[in-house]
Amino acid sequence: MTHTINFSLQDNDLAYFREIMRKAEANTKTLPENSILANARKLCSDIAGTVPNFVQTRLHKLELLVTMVEDDEWQISAQDRSNILTGLGYFSNPKDVVPDHTPVLGFLDDAIMIELVAESLTDNIEAYQEFCTFRDSEQSRGRDKGVTRHDWLADKRHELLTRVKRRHANYESGNTHFRIF
Repeated sequence: MTHTINFSLQDNDLAYFREIMRKAEANTKTLPENSILANARKLCSDIAGTVPNFVQTRLHKLELLVTMVEDDEWQISAQDRSNILTGLGYFSNPKDVVPDHTPVLGFLDDAIMIELVAESLTDNIEAYQEFCTFRDSEQSRGRDKGVTRHDWLADKRHELLTRVKRRHANYESGNTHFRIF
């Protein structure tokens, strides 16, 4: 038998988690990128299959963020890379809000942080997933002579990243959803 428990984070709750993220951001500046990525990957592999479903589903988002940074064909901007690494920096700190060894709830704070980071990067995540789908489907298609893989990926990447920039500009002018960064 399962029980469903829902909760909402109010503005003051979000402010608390944003402050934690700001502290993680300061810590991130002192860590090399490869350490941040390795720590996030290690968290995913160490706890995969051993945590409640609400955490497990968010681990996939964390893995996707790591993949976005590591995917050479995606070529994210320096700013987007920095935003993702800032978000992942939280998972490099062994002292988090709820100690991970606490049964059932030990990864609640991690799940919340993953969700907040993923929400703040929704446009980037959607664009990256669309890029991956395009890359996989186009890989199997024949191509005209003279059109290289590099060319068709560059065109699609440009289209998607332009869309992300446009959405970010809308955010900056106050026309879109909440962002954590």
